[in-house]
Amino acid sequence: MLESNAPHLNSHYLSQSMSVFTTVSIPQLQSWLEGYAIGSLVELKGISSGITNTNYFVTTTQNKYVLTLFEHNTMDELPYFIDLMRHLAQHQILCPQPISNQSGQALHLLNGKPAVLISCLSGRDISSPNATHCAAVGVALANMHVAGQSYHAQSKNQRGQDWFTATSQKVMPKLSADEQVLLKSELELQANLTCTTMPQGVIHGDLFRDNVLFDGDKLGGIIDFYYACNDCLAYDVAIAVNDWCLAENGCLNDENLNALMTAYQAVRPFNHAEHSNWHKLLRRAALRFWLSRLFDFHFPTDGDLTHAKDPNHFKRILMQRIALQ
Repeated sequence: MLESNAPHLNSHYLSQSMSVFTTVSIPQLQSWLEGYAIGSLVELKGISSGITNTNYFVTTTQNKYVLTLFEHNTMDELPYFIDLMRHLAQHQILCPQPISNQSGQALHLLNGKPAVLISCLSGRDISSPNATHCAAVGVALANMHVAGQSYHAQSKNQRGQDWFTATSQKVMPKLSADEQVLLKSELELQANLTCTTMPQGVIHGDLFRDNVLFDGDKLGGIIDFYYACNDCLAYDVAIAVNDWCLAENGCLNDENLNALMTAYQAVRPFNHAEHSNWHKLLRRAALRFWLSRLFDFHFPTDGDLTHAKDPNHFKRILMQRIALQ
């Protein structure tokens, strides 16, 4: 049970580039945590990364946790993600575990938003990965895909082809003539991509460098499963490659690419269809994040110190992936 008179209690909010859409006060959190057996609240600290949900570090006298408030998901949508993390953790995948209260529930409303408390993994994200890091990511992602085969809940990719079409219609008027040509051409190609012959299953959907923790060269775990869904497994690999294996100007770093792909396929080899469509999947992954960044840039969400990432980064990556063919 959380004690309301926790010693040395303090709230620390990061002063720059913090994505906080829903502010949580100390009294609100204390009341919310009353049903948990996790000790007394010591610190509430905003987390600087992330542009979709609100995240805080919550430190108690027993341990450190991550609190996430979901800005766009409903209570009905969230059990897929919560149960997925439990499933993966039970299959020895290094990922956060949801913390349940004394009634066995992990998901509750906090300040009007669905919220969950999860375990805090060791390590930190890295900005300049080497081949060793990429090999570890390849193994972890393949193991996650294998473990996900026995997870029977289903969740449609909310940023799939229908989302591509709807979002492109919104951002198209904001683009230059050249960008409009690029976007229309890529949308047409992706609309004709057939995924039925490629293995399907649970994907992470957002396995960027800031969603993997390392302690030196040792992987500490994968975090942020809130874009997870059911889709082509190789598409998930392409999303990871487009961030982990970058050289300058959006080109691919061959050493990192070979390390990640070799390690991944040692666990789960690609089939013929995955090999044949690999470059199209790389382009699809680049298009997905170009579109989402364009939307966030041109239609920003109100919030406390929110920030949008540069959409041109993924436009350059998309152009480089097109040039590979």
